[in-house]
Amino acid sequence: MKALWRSTRSFPPSAQLLMANQFAINLAFYMLMPYLAAHLTGDLGLAAWAVGLVLGVRNLSQQGMFLIGGTLADRYGYKAPIMAGCLLRTGGFALLGWVDALPALVIASAATGFAGALFNPAVRAYLAAEAGTRRVAAFATFNVYYQAGMLLGPLVGLALLAADFRLVCTSAALIFALLSVLQWRALPARHADETAGERTAGVLAQWRTVVANRPFLLFSAAMIGSYVLTFQVYLALPLAADRALGTDGTKATSGLFVLSAAVAVAGQLRLTGWARRRWSADQALVRGLTLMGLAFLPLALTPSATAAVMAALAAAVTLLAVGSAVVYPFEMDTVVSLAGGRLVATHYGLYNTVSGLGITLGNLATGAIWDHAQRHDVTWLPWLVLTATGLGCAAAVRALARNGRLTTAPRAAPA
Repeated sequence: MKALWRSTRSFPPSAQLLMANQFAINLAFYMLMPYLAAHLTGDLGLAAWAVGLVLGVRNLSQQGMFLIGGTLADRYGYKAPIMAGCLLRTGGFALLGWVDALPALVIASAATGFAGALFNPAVRAYLAAEAGTRRVAAFATFNVYYQAGMLLGPLVGLALLAADFRLVCTSAALIFALLSVLQWRALPARHADETAGERTAGVLAQWRTVVANRPFLLFSAAMIGSYVLTFQVYLALPLAADRALGTDGTKATSGLFVLSAAVAVAGQLRLTGWARRRWSADQALVRGLTLMGLAFLPLALTPSATAAVMAALAAAVTLLAVGSAVVYPFEMDTVVSLAGGRLVATHYGLYNTVSGLGITLGNLATGAIWDHAQRHDVTWLPWLVLTATGLGCAAAVRALARNGRLTTAPRAAPA
């Protein structure tokens, strides 16, 4: 905690506020979202297709609108989208607890998703601007707050759920309402660094400038697999826990989720400091991605005994969290470098959209491979494919670095 406090205090007050905001954002989000599906099916009695619709709309409205959120941040400043996103989450979370009609639930879900698309690119671009040359350290500290919110949110939500799901929603909405007020009063306005041509260029010209940044697009594509691997904490690893433990798999999944967040919270600053002293940014990315891929190898080599599977799952989650912690700050810094310091929020928006699309396709592929493996008794197959995915990402990033594609991008003229 002392190291976290010292690191936080070393940044400007606005950056400190962004970090605290992100903790509260994740705290409120994960208070509610892990229990939403159970509320929709149990309390409201919705059919499975309707639950899928509500949850799918939230994901689509966030992943599909990241580019819009980043564009707005670059054009109108970072503060406005951050505040708008918090206000949307306030209304969306309140609605989720107090309405039972499917159309209203869909609207609330879409609002919460679009809220994330508004403030996520803006927060990261704002933090990068405030941190200056200390971006890697800033994103490492930011990730501790991010993961701490993910760690505590489900626990707080579970405690409130003992009373009523509406209390969970109302509490989460109140947190976002307080964040809106806090940012309105305390967060300084900050605009992107733009040339006169960029300030007068239209949205399409802004997008053409970003899409024309070939090194950035190549890096975005190379990193897709890392997001597919990270998402397996929600997909393949819970499936493995359920297969090994049956009805007790849900408890094991919760434990794995807590372990993942705890490793990131406890180790992020030490891992980042250690990596910065020994490796260049591209070396940290390659080695972190390699570790993320190798995290799944123990599961491919483990016998089907329950104890062995659970030990392999714990090892996989730990290695995946360590690899992700190594990669994240250098990844975020590389996006800013490849953007050349211009239209940073728009670059983050497109980057998030690409990764979100990759997660969707990757999950479909992972699910199909999992089903095939269970039918043909080749249970090692999904884990080897995931290992190969991580190693492939590492190889792609290494190739980009060797070809000079990960150096700072030249200043692009507005299209």
